[in-house]
Order: sequence, then structure tokens, then C-alpha cells
Amino acid sequence: MRGILSMVFGGCVLWTAWWGVAAERGSDGNRPGQYFPGALDAERMDGRMLAKAEIAAISPDTAHPRTRDWRNIRTGYPIPDENYCDQPYVVVTKQGHWICVLTTGPGKESEPGQHVVATISTDQGRTWSSLIDIEPSGEIESSWVVPLMTPYGRIYAFYNYNGDRIRKLPRPPYQATTLGWYVFKYSDDGGRTWSTQRYRLPIRLTACDRANDWQGKVQMFWGIDKPNIVGGDVVFAFTKLGRHMLELGEGWLFRSPNLLTERDPLKIQWQLLPEGEHGIRAEEFGSVQEEHNIVPLSDGSLYCVYRTTQGYPCHSYSRDGGRTWTRPEPMTYSPGGRRIKHPRACPMVWRTQEGKYLFWFHNHGGRSYEGRNPVWIAGGVERAGRIHWSQPEILLYDPDPNARISYPDLIEQDGRYWVSETQKSIARIHPIDKTLLEGLWTQGQIKEVSRNGLLLDADSQQIAAGEADLPGRPLDLGRTGGLTVEVWVRFTRLQAGQVLLDCRQRNGGGIRLTTTEQKTVRLELSDGVHSASWDTDSGVLQPGKFHHIVAIVDDGPKVICFVVDGILCDGGQDRQFGWGRYSSDLGDVSGTQKLLLAPSLQGELVRVRLYERALRISEAVAHQQAGP
Repeated sequence: MRGILSMVFGGCVLWTAWWGVAAERGSDGNRPGQYFPGALDAERMDGRMLAKAEIAAISPDTAHPRTRDWRNIRTGYPIPDENYCDQPYVVVTKQGHWICVLTTGPGKESEPGQHVVATISTDQGRTWSSLIDIEPSGEIESSWVVPLMTPYGRIYAFYNYNGDRIRKLPRPPYQATTLGWYVFKYSDDGGRTWSTQRYRLPIRLTACDRANDWQGKVQMFWGIDKPNIVGGDVVFAFTKLGRHMLELGEGWLFRSPNLLTERDPLKIQWQLLPEGEHGIRAEEFGSVQEEHNIVPLSDGSLYCVYRTTQGYPCHSYSRDGGRTWTRPEPMTYSPGGRRIKHPRACPMVWRTQEGKYLFWFHNHGGRSYEGRNPVWIAGGVERAGRIHWSQPEILLYDPDPNARISYPDLIEQDGRYWVSETQKSIARIHPIDKTLLEGLWTQGQIKEVSRNGLLLDADSQQIAAGEADLPGRPLDLGRTGGLTVEVWVRFTRLQAGQVLLDCRQRNGGGIRLTTTEQKTVRLELSDGVHSASWDTDSGVLQPGKFHHIVAIVDDGPKVICFVVDGILCDGGQDRQFGWGRYSSDLGDVSGTQKLLLAPSLQGELVRVRLYERALRISEAVAHQQAGP
């Protein structure tokens, strides 16, 4: 089964393959010898779920180190589940064991039998124990569990529990898993057993509750925030709902001053914040304001992020321990800067053990639940009490563009990083290349040009000759994993049809970089049969100004993106996406062995670099910092 859809964003056309398993390809949907070795079918092809044995066969330990792309989620370590699985969150014990808690069940999301469980790994997520019930699967639903590890080794699990046994709901879709009580259990033996008794958190009645479908007699809420330790206190956020189902959301948080030291659960003190009747919410951002999560800043201030259906998340700060909050605003890369694009999906923020920040999001302006693949990540640093975010990198992807990757956790141990994630039918652990994260945190500080994978580096004198020789080896995207075209250019005019570089053959095969009617620069790729193109955002190029333009073709997620003057194009106000996918059919785009340089440019081209790999976004920023 194969279909090809045309994506048209702001007049820019990109052909994208939404493919399944093709007879002439490897069973993973890729050409033989491409990234991702191992035999597997598309996970959801014709409704057939990927077998656990097939997934294990392509774990990071079995894939060849030179061909494996660790960002491909199919190379991750599976976490056990019953069928449905969500929010796989991990704590690490003093013994180095990982305890993962998650929501699972025999059916689909929020169907009967859903409950919360734990599982244990002694080898950093490679293998796991059988599932351990925190709550049994049965008549009463339990859901959305988040864990906390105390300094003395107790593990707490906080979760929704339908203690009111609500079965009659006001309107479809029917979902009882956000109703009832907020409760916790605990384990004193490393997650092997859990307290028989559950303890209810005191959710203070507020205006949101009293106006709900049950006038406050039943409360609606859920949480995706893993608890934080702030000083000696424990703080975690959750979302209250004002109407069934998933409407009129607002953010609240619990704060406990003695949870880390008090061993009698009945003596734990709780405070529901912010003070007053209303949670973290601003009316101008619509009904959907949910999945609030927080991190502490260096001075104990709190930073909150949550999702909306406006095409961007919102953020807010508290300088008094959560009692009051700044009015929520669209989340930006820097104070007063460009908005961060994100659909209705979990926007997760983390603070690392070293006091730096990471933000998980999807980097497009969609307003629905769709578009959760690939995952992008930005690095944050704190300046004057505010978080400044880097240009993002692709962190994870699934070869199936329809896959939905979400509800992650960050795990740190011995100076290494992992993330967990779920597609609701399988959850996995993924080791993360630390250099990718370090590149995010040092953006703007590094001023150097990478030589790794460099095929051509033409300066102004070579460009004046009008052409340059290309190496004889083919630019096959499946072999190289991608390519990058980089130019420094000054346009006298932004008239359409100017060619910056061109190595196409008569059949069109090759690479070309041109200007367009939209006053953008477009990269065109062809292997003589299959083609793809993408261009910069409109409005980022100006006549008379030197611009640094980097076009990156990443053959893992099959994504083309542009970095202009150190800023990753995100589509601006004209396009939902600043990046786009291309077909896996696209192969060798070498073209001729002669690259024509500025054959019809109205302006000045002073540097051209061609790489037989996809540069990281952080590398493109470093090249811009280094100058032409």
C-alpha cells in the first residue's frame, strides 16, 4: 500500500510518501543497506501491531553502529505493557535500578481495565521485569501515574482514581479516567510491592469545579508532570477541567513541605496553588489549556509550560513559590522573541541535574492532536530569571509519518541521558547522544566550520570561475544519510528565477538552488525520476544584505529544512511548517560532476559548501557565527 500526498504550504510544494511495506524494498520500508537494519513491518500497517520480538531484534545493541540512526524510535528498547500504554516515567534508585511507572490496559485509551503499573530494569532500560500492579485492572479505572523518588529511597506514585465510580457521563466521547480522586501509593522496596492503602490528595474546590458538569461533587483533572524537588519541597502540576470532556482546562500544582522527610503518609502536608479561585489560564487562548508542567529556576522560581490549540504552547512564571503567576503568554524562544510552534500535544520541559533546560515539542503550528512526528528538542539556559531557548534539533522520529510520539520522560544516570516515549501502543527507552544536547546549550558560543563530510568548499575566487568540480562518488541519500548545501550570498534584487548553483543533468537529476516568486530561496532535488523541493520562509531575505543560507536534507526522518542567518525556518505566519518531508523513493541526486556557481545571480555569492551528510542545526548556527 503506497500513496503519495502533496503538501502545499504557502505555495511551496513537497511530495511526501506515506508509505507502507513495498515489495521491492526491505521490510522496514527502506532501501537495502539504508539506515535502520532489521526485519520489521510498518507498525500500524493494515492494523497489525509490530510484534515485540521484531522490535527487540532492532534494539540499539543489535544495530550496526555505523548505519544505525539512534533517533529512529524503532531502535529503542521496548517497555512491557498489556496493550495500551501511556506516560512511561522513570526514577532511578540508589542501586542504579530504573523503576518505570505507566498507565496500561487490555484495550485502547480510557477503555475498561485501564490501570497503573510499575516495571523494573537493572540494565538501564534494555530489559524489564514483568508488570507489577500499583492498582489492579478491574472495575475502577486508575490512570496517568507520575513517580517521585525520595532521598531515603521511598517511591511515590501519584495518579487519577475513579473512586466515585462514575459510569454515567454527560456527553460523548465517554471518558471516566479524568474523573474522581487524586491519590498516591508508595513503595519501600524499589518498586517490587506497593502500599495496600491508597491516600487521597486534598484537591481544594474552586470555581472550575463548582461550574463543572457535577457542580463540584465530582472533580475532573489529570497530570503529566513528574514531581520536582525545589529546595526541600516537592512540587508538581496538573490540569483541572471545567467541563466534560477536556474543556476549560486550567493549571494547578501541589506543594508539600515535608513529603521528603515525613514517612507517615497521613502526616504529609499539602498546599494547592495558586491561591484563590482560578488556576493558570488566560481566556484569550481558548478552552484548551492543559497538560501543565513545571521546572524550578536557580532561585526557586517556577516556570510552567502547557499546550493549547492556538498553534503554540503558553508559558508562565511564579516568583513566590507558585502562589501567584504571571499572566500566561505564547511561549517564545527568548523574552519578546519569536513564538515556538506546537500543536495540541504534550509540550514537556525538563531541568537537568546540571541546571540546564530541555524542551520537547513538535515545531509546527497545527491546532489538533496530529503531527507528533518527528519530535524536536530545544536547549534552554537561564538568564536574569528567564529561560532562553536554542534553535531546535530533531530528537526522535518514526519512519511512518502518521506515527504519534508523545508523553516523554528524561532519565539521567552517570552523566548520560535517555528519553522514554510512547505511541500509545508501544513505549520505548532511547539513549540520547549527549553531543546533540551540548550543541543546543552552546549555540551562539561556537564559531567554527565543520570539515566532517565536506565535499566542496568554494570561496569567492573559485566562484568567480563560474563552476567547480564535484567528487566522483554518488550523492545517494540512502548511503550518506542526507546532504547539506550552504551559501553566503547578497542579493541585489530578489527577482524569481535566479540560480545560485546547479548540477542538474538533462533528465533533471541533481541539485539546484534558486529564487522564487515568493522572494525565497528554494532547494530542488531529483534523481531523474523522483523529485523534492522546499524553500526558506518568506520575508527572511532582504536585498543588499549578506545572508547565510543552509539547506539541510536529513534522510532519517526524510526532512528538508532551512537555517537562515542562524535561525531555523518555522513557517512564520504563512505556513504551518517551516520544514517538510520528501519521498523515500528519492535516491541519488549527484547530477553532473560540475557545479555551476551563480550562473544567473543578481548579486554576489561569496561562499559555497556542500556536505554529504545532514548538518545539525547547531552546526549551521556555528557556521553562521564563524562568518563567510
